[in-house]
Amino acid sequence: MNKNFKNKITAAEFNSINSHDDLLKIVQDKDIDISAVLDKVHYEHEKEKLQIELVKLQQWVKKNNKRVAIIFEGRDAAGKGGNIRRFTEHLNPRSMRLVALNKPTDVERGQWYFTRYIQHLPNPGEIVFFDRSWYNRAVVEPVMGFCSQRQYEQFMVQLPEFEHMLYEDGVTIVKFWLSITKEEQLKRFDSREDNPLKRWKFSPVDRKGQEYWDDYTKYKELMFSKTHTSFSPWIIAKTNKKETARLECMRYVLSLFDYENKDDSTVSLLPDPNVIMRYFRSLHKYD
Repeated sequence: MNKNFKNKITAAEFNSINSHDDLLKIVQDKDIDISAVLDKVHYEHEKEKLQIELVKLQQWVKKNNKRVAIIFEGRDAAGKGGNIRRFTEHLNPRSMRLVALNKPTDVERGQWYFTRYIQHLPNPGEIVFFDRSWYNRAVVEPVMGFCSQRQYEQFMVQLPEFEHMLYEDGVTIVKFWLSITKEEQLKRFDSREDNPLKRWKFSPVDRKGQEYWDDYTKYKELMFSKTHTSFSPWIIAKTNKKETARLECMRYVLSLFDYENKDDSTVSLLPDPNVIMRYFRSLHKYD
């Protein structure tokens, strides 16, 4: 039997607890392993402090009419939605938006590709989070056959210029690629199928991510080589450990801006370089 169950806390001991220190003393005396609990508590404390900083950042963005677009890209189940939820949990919805577009309409398919995204770019004083973006055409669409080779090639030529125009116009673009191993992706797919609350996330296209893993890798690397620029770099986040990745993505974004009262922060705002790195520094890749 696991010693955690052999050395239980009795009802009398539980009722005697008046503080965290009392609880810690009891579990230490009984040699109960609570490392997982402590890790979770640390994560929640760090997340709360970083979310306070994000609120301060949002207030600064609004006050100074800054325009910030934060893009989350990556393979299916890499953690894009989970990251965005932690970023936006306590932000003011009046100056923040989430963009997660469905497949294009017939009208949109006849337009210049970037048109459907331009209307969702941040207004002055606003932060916009993209759960996937125009980069669909760089990886997902060519792999799945949703665009022609000509459309793909034209997009890749136009893309750096498009982002350079945004940069020149004062839009700050943060581009995250959430990197996950093939084994971890499969585990998360299985978890989605088994969990009724997450089953809606799963689609037949998801399984194609495993089947076409190498094709995704090919187009991903082509995307990096053509769109990782000094004015709009790709930031790679290793996301096999979801909670760690969430914290480090927050730290990275906060590290970019000199917002008011930043020096009063009670949490580190420097991202871990073992988790967050620019594309060219990513020598050992998850995917």
